[in-house]
Amino acid sequence: QTGSWRPDRCWTRGRCGRGAANASPGPGTDERPGTPPRRGHHGRCPLRVRGGAGAGGQDRLKENFNNVPDLELNPIRSKIVRAFFDNRNLRKGSSGLADEINFEDFLTIMSYFRPIDTTMDEEQVQLCRKEKLRFLFHMYDSDSDGRITLEEYRNVVEELLSGNPHIEKESARSIADGAMMEAASVCVGQMEPDQVYEGITFDDFLKVGAWEL
Repeated sequence: QTGSWRPDRCWTRGRCGRGAANASPGPGTDERPGTPPRRGHHGRCPLRVRGGAGAGGQDRLKENFNNVPDLELNPIRSKIVRAFFDNRNLRKGSSGLADEINFEDFLTIMSYFRPIDTTMDEEQVQLCRKEKLRFLFHMYDSDSDGRITLEEYRNVVEELLSGNPHIEKESARSIADGAMMEAASVCVGQMEPDQVYEGITFDDFLKVGAWEL
């Protein structure tokens, strides 16, 4: 539906978890299929995927991820790549970007894309889905302040619709504004004329996306 907010589907395009077992070596490696991984001092794969907040880090991000086929034409590729280095997703802090990620970090990020196990009980399923939504929330909350502001959400919607020649920027902004108003009505209820909705918290995000759970 036009303008509907689908936080867990807007950028994955149904690919979450698909083909993970048969995936080629991750970005930043030089191994080829069938080649045993090189080992470090303790028998661990010394994979390092470099990134970071500075200009040099951004160049390395592009260098490592530009050749990922599923990201090549994705309109919010930069946000997805950034998510791999977000300390919140790496469970290393409440803000900031890592300068590099090792193999264990890479697995941590990939765990968000893991399909839900059919053997899980209801509580485990809900926890798994909540973690997936938290990953998406972090991607939208670009300044790590715990809220998705109107400007942040406008930016996401504009990028998502940037490849559609039939939707102008103002139309995209209107869609974002409408979604934010809907979020406010769901999470706050009837607002006073002078009341300002500061943005979507994670709890709000769960309420807005509850129908997806």
